[in-house]
This record gives sequence, structure tokens and C-alpha cells, in this order.
Amino acid sequence: MYDATTREVVAPVPDESVAAAATPDPAPPELVVRGLRKTYEAETAPVRALRGVDLTVGRGEFVALMGPSGSGKSTLLHLLAGLDRADEGSVSIAGIRTEELSATRLARLRRRHVGLVFQFFHLIDHMSALENVALAALVAGAKPAEATERARDLLDTLGLLEKAGESPANLSGGQRQRVAIARALANRPTLLLADEPTGALDSDGAAEVHDLFTRMHRVGQTILMVTHSADVAAGAQRIVRMRDGVLLGEIATTGEQR
Repeated sequence: MYDATTREVVAPVPDESVAAAATPDPAPPELVVRGLRKTYEAETAPVRALRGVDLTVGRGEFVALMGPSGSGKSTLLHLLAGLDRADEGSVSIAGIRTEELSATRLARLRRRHVGLVFQFFHLIDHMSALENVALAALVAGAKPAEATERARDLLDTLGLLEKAGESPANLSGGQRQRVAIARALANRPTLLLADEPTGALDSDGAAEVHDLFTRMHRVGQTILMVTHSADVAAGAQRIVRMRDGVLLGEIATTGEQR
């Protein structure tokens, strides 16, 4: 700004409101869970699987969820993935409240934002590794050529390109889980949910998957993983403990940070 009286150049005074407006808002959390409750009816008595769960996972964060069998971990992941509905509470993924969505819109949100990894792979036996991964990309809306290219890129990244034409039956447990992880990443999810991804693997296979999750986290993938393994959980940024349908608390790990 030029001052005509002094004929000196005077620096403009910053407008705090303008400066605040120009500062971008911090990225919202990838996952926000508030007051989540779920009860299943049983022959003897209702099973209160979740009793008011609150959880936040930041964008690019790697969180491990640990607890004994029957603590509600898998139920929580199923609700987060939209595979079941909660009785009470809210779930927000990428800023979108899932309990407000119809079944069709919820499926669309899942295809766009969520990747799922299960303990027992759930690969299609009569399809090759490449076809299993490409199918997920097709379901997410990719054209056939794009889906095949995406599948090849993922298998290459995961060190399995040479196994692209093999059926799941010809792969080791660790290799099958890597194919399942590639399938979960085919839609470029903003949130990866993994339910005991090393539970059905031997120590070598578990180490492969552990290293893979660490690599994905380094490049910014948001991950919420259920695990019984303290060694696998140690690779996360923080560990959240669960028992009897409630979260008990959390600890920061000494594992490698992104």
C-alpha cells in the first residue's frame, strides 16, 4: 500500500478475518463413531454386542483394535462397513453419516470409500488372482481394461505379479491374503477395515501381511485393524482395547510411525 503523505511504501495490515478464511480447514477424521450400540436376540437372553462405542480414526492413521473373543470387535467392523445396522449411535465415514443412507446409497459409499480384508480371504476359487482383484475394481465402476490394469498394478506392488494367473488354491496362505488385500484396495478406499488379517496364517505369512500394512500406512492409507496379535498391533500408531462391547482405553505404540 502506498502512503501519499510520507511517500513511503507501507506494508498492509493483515486482515485477520481474511487470513482465517484463507487458511484451509484441517482434514476431517476419516472415521467418527459415536454412541454405537448393537444387541442381538438369542434364545436364552439378548446379547449386547456393543454398549456405546465412541471412536475416532484420523485421516492416514493406523489403529489396531484388540480384545478377547466375544468383545464386539468384529461386530463393530461389520457396522462400520455397513454390513449391518446399529440399534443406536452414528457412524461417519469421510464426513458422511451412514445411518442416514438408504441401502443403495450405503452400498455406493462402501464401494467408494471402504476396503475390507477378512481372516479367511473369501477369494473366488475358480478365478485367478488377477481376476479376483479385477472383479473388485469392476464392481467399483472401472471399465474392464482399467480394472485389469489396476489389478496388475496392485499385484505388482504387493510382489505377486508372477502369480497373477494362479488360482487361490495354488497360493500360500500369505499370498492369498495379499491377493485379498489387493482386492480390498482395488476401489482406492479412503478407509481400510481388516478383521484378523493374520489370524489364519503361519508366522511367515503373518510377517508378510504385517510388513504390507506398514508399507500401506507409510503412503497414507487409513487403517483400522482387528487383531489378537500383539506383534501385529505393535505396527499401528495406537492400540485401542475392547471388552464386553465397550472400549477400555488406548495406548500409543513404539512401532514405526509414518
